[in-house]
Amino acid sequence: MKIGLIGYGKMGKAIEEIASRKGHEIVLKITDQNLQEFTPENIRKAEVCIEFTAPEIAFENVKKCLEAGVAVVCGSTGWLDKLELAKEICLAHKTAFLYASNFSIGVNLFFKINEYVASMMHKQNAYQISMEEIHHTEKKDSPSGTAVTLAEGILKHYNQKTRWVNEPSSKENELEIISKRIDPAPGTHTIQYHSDIDNITLTHTAHSRRGFASGALQAAEFLYNKKGIYTMNDVLEL
Repeated sequence: MKIGLIGYGKMGKAIEEIASRKGHEIVLKITDQNLQEFTPENIRKAEVCIEFTAPEIAFENVKKCLEAGVAVVCGSTGWLDKLELAKEICLAHKTAFLYASNFSIGVNLFFKINEYVASMMHKQNAYQISMEEIHHTEKKDSPSGTAVTLAEGILKHYNQKTRWVNEPSSKENELEIISKRIDPAPGTHTIQYHSDIDNITLTHTAHSRRGFASGALQAAEFLYNKKGIYTMNDVLEL
């Protein structure tokens, strides 16, 4: 498979290493140093583009690839106000698009576990719920996209909470997410149900970027020769 890397930071380099070992060809690498090469002609050299950049430029990058008719796997977070528009552009140009807040197989299983626990715990009024996420200091969005996905999974089932906030909160209807930035943490997400009697804690801790990179490449392999909108649930058959 011919892959375009839109964003060639630590994640892009990790994806390249795994992809090369699996026999894929990296035909395009875009950074802020060679934006003049980010043209429709060069984009079309790739069969799938993998986009990991920054919240303020992610949508335009995704849009450019989709409008060139090339499938896109996107792992940039913090731009979800334009996600539905990206899906419309994908369908209009008859290509494929997959967005995930986290490509780790373990995290996507954690998403499912989180929702299942929330569906049971919302009936237990003795427990209060809170969330914490820890990332490295280069993390540009807060809370993390993974934390937002976890929070939205809780809100689907936990009737007492109607919104999440990225600060301490004592309001009954608010789910607090506490964000911490500590090097060299690649990512820890914790959901805690606490009562006067006991605590129930769910935690996922990433040990390196390798799991994210491997999952993103797996998503690209899944998207190859497909059309339409997909998620990691489709990739992992969850």
